[in-house]
Amino acid sequence: MLGFRVVICGLIGFTVAITMVFAILRVCARIRFQRRADFHHQEKEAVPRFGGLALAAAFIVAEAGIAIFFRDTHEVPHRAVVILGSLAMFGLGFWDDLRPLGAKRKLAGQLLIASVVYWCGVGISQFKIPFSETVVAVNGLGFALTVMWLVGITNLMNLIDGADGLAAGIAFMLMVLLVYMGMASHSFVLLSAAMAGALLGFLCFNFPPARIYLGDGGAYFLGFQIAAFSLTGSQKGSVLSALIAPLFVLALPILDTALAILRRGLRGLPVFRPDRRHIHHRLLQSGMSHRRMALSLYGVTLIFLIMGFAAFWSRGHLVPILAGVGALVVLLCAGRLKFSREWLTVHRMVGESLAMRREVRYALCLSEWLRFESHRCRSLEDFFTDFLFAARRLGFTEVRVTLADGERVWSREDVCCGHWSCTQEILGGAGGRLTLGAPAGGKSNHMARDCVEAGEDSEAPKLHGVLAELLAETWTKSAQRWLPAQGMLRFQEPVALDPSSQSVRATRPGWVARSEGAARGA
Repeated sequence: MLGFRVVICGLIGFTVAITMVFAILRVCARIRFQRRADFHHQEKEAVPRFGGLALAAAFIVAEAGIAIFFRDTHEVPHRAVVILGSLAMFGLGFWDDLRPLGAKRKLAGQLLIASVVYWCGVGISQFKIPFSETVVAVNGLGFALTVMWLVGITNLMNLIDGADGLAAGIAFMLMVLLVYMGMASHSFVLLSAAMAGALLGFLCFNFPPARIYLGDGGAYFLGFQIAAFSLTGSQKGSVLSALIAPLFVLALPILDTALAILRRGLRGLPVFRPDRRHIHHRLLQSGMSHRRMALSLYGVTLIFLIMGFAAFWSRGHLVPILAGVGALVVLLCAGRLKFSREWLTVHRMVGESLAMRREVRYALCLSEWLRFESHRCRSLEDFFTDFLFAARRLGFTEVRVTLADGERVWSREDVCCGHWSCTQEILGGAGGRLTLGAPAGGKSNHMARDCVEAGEDSEAPKLHGVLAELLAETWTKSAQRWLPAQGMLRFQEPVALDPSSQSVRATRPGWVARSEGAARGA
């Protein structure tokens, strides 16, 4: 009987999600949805970030159906708290999708919601010691542990939402695990089944190439549900097995996030600042297609899903063995993908990251100055002048910006060594194409230094890459004010071409030239 109800709820979630996604895409097409100014999402077309709205609708419809038709399975302690907390977390993320709130405000909202949920009765109050029947009360630590769990899993789901289909696919596997766990603890089993069906329907549109994204609303919504459902299930059994099992499925995201926090912290970057050095980015840079990357990570996560089932089935007794097997799987995957070569040189990596801190902090200050300065510029031409100044101070010897109406180039002629360059498309090409160049072996700062042979200094190319990404992100955020609706970014001024140059160059006296002295601020 329970299995039949699980199938029915799954079909309800699937149907509602697909219907809602169709409606969202149709509305966005009618209102000519505009892409969000986000440097780290480089889709060529505007893709709506309102997938969480479809999942929330499926959640509400399924919960209403369970309350009306399956009342005998509806009695779960503090059920209303979890339902309202999930919707509140969705509201916070959806607000950010509509109008960016900033990392600090979002974190404050998450902490507030998690705190209210704890004080309403959902939290960790005791802990069962593994391999024994001893239960220990956590007392005052319960609040901190509960808030860390709810907020941590919520943000973890948001952090892995960086590639088409990745977060939704992993969340689907987690919901399947929660259905299995719910059958044992009689906690949210039908609602978990409904969300699994909704995610399956959503993946029809989110799998590469994605037509819709989860957005912060969807990622927060799913992350909080996963954390809260497992938490309520743990209150009826062993805390260890109910909380550890989902962590196995999240093994790769946890490892990826831990490495990202360590990488950013050592280099002096904000911990919550997104970048393009996650595992899925590395796979894409290695030549994998989006679909193959998603399927590869699904395959690895499926192995950890089986471990999660085993961890819960054994009530935590197999956790040490499963943890060892999981570590072996990670090492084998890292070796196959050539990630382990960097992991074996931890000392060198830490030293290089620490050496970058001063330059990175300086670049962050310049980026902040550029964002403020952009509001004082009357045109994109004026902002490009300030952009050149910042690029020069960071040691770049070439800046090339290609827009719909032409190209602006500045370069130094006294570069006497190998050349490093990085080209990035802004907003899928709508914001132009930005190329930054620097000496391949030189170290970056605002002083001109003697060049060394390319490859002699392995630290410089990595530092150039970090600084170039910071400048490109600043260009994306600042140049948005001159980007027309559904159009391409343009300088919007007539350009006189230099016939003596081998490449197309804009010649405006005072700042665009082939030598350093013509740039403003020299």
